Order: sequence, then C-alpha cells, then structure tokens
Amino acid sequence: MNWANRLTILRIVLTPVFIMAVLYKRLDVALVIFALAAVTDGLDGYIARMRKEKTKFGAIMDPIADKMLIGSAFVSFSLVKDLPVYLKMPIYVPMIIISRDVIILLGAMIIYLLAGDIKIKPSILGKVTTFFQMLTIIMMLTQFVYSSWIWNVAIVLTVFSGLDYIRIFSRQINEKL
Repeated sequence: MNWANRLTILRIVLTPVFIMAVLYKRLDVALVIFALAAVTDGLDGYIARMRKEKTKFGAIMDPIADKMLIGSAFVSFSLVKDLPVYLKMPIYVPMIIISRDVIILLGAMIIYLLAGDIKIKPSILGKVTTFFQMLTIIMMLTQFVYSSWIWNVAIVLTVFSGLDYIRIFSRQINEKL
C-alpha cells in the first residue's frame, strides 16, 4: 500500500475521533484533528500525483473519506447541545450537505454500472463548495459568532453544486447510452 492510500485511511480513522471530540465539546481537540485530516486530504493527492502512484483504491476512497469527514462534522454540529445560540446549526444544514453527497455517489455508481467506467473530475463549483463547507467547520470549531453566514453560503453553493453534478452526470449517461 502506498503512502497516499495510507493517508486516506488515516483520514477515515480520524473521523470517529473527530466526532467524539465535537460531541464532547472538546472543540480545541476537534480543531486539531480536523486540521490534521484536512492536511492529509491535500497531501495524499499531492503524493499520488508526484510519485505517479494513483490507484483505483485512492480514486474511490479519497472522496468517500472527504464526504465522511465533512458529513459527520455537520451532523455532529447539529446534535451538540448547550452551544451558544449563534452556533446552533439547524438540521436542514447537514441534510442538504449529505443529500448532495449521496446524489454524487449514486450518480457515480449509476454511470459506472451503465458504462463500466467513470471519469468525474471535481468542478470548480464543487471545489469552492468543499472549501466553504470546510470553512464552516473551522468557523464552528473556533466558535466564530457569524458562523451561520458561512454555513448559509455553503448551503447555497452545495445546492448549486449538486445541480451541476446532476447536469454533468446526465450528460455522461446520455453519451454512454
């Protein structure tokens, strides 16, 4: 197993530790864990490209690891009790985030089943969306007073990004059939 894949697995292993830190309101610990996980996300892709060690495992597990970490962070924030009012995340926020991720995963599976091959590159909108989702997590962990502004921007971007992926998937399915 190469180093890039090990880093992806580390991010998966860090996810439940991150969840526990958030649920136990150890936001300082959660911030360190999230920062480490975010670094592994960038580092695994860099290592795979530089060493020319891209693998099928990494292509599948890297986005799954990202979605696990981000999705579980949003769910955790909506479940934590006794947070200040400005950090009370409504349940619709993680629902929208996770719904988009499920749509992306299902779309990718359908294309793979129909065509036996899938070529999905993250769009610019998808990357900006992920940035704002991660920024939301960081703002929540640092207890930023205006976190709701950031998560609302993330939600709008998430919806548009989800619609963009549906458009991309529809085009790919039409080309394969």
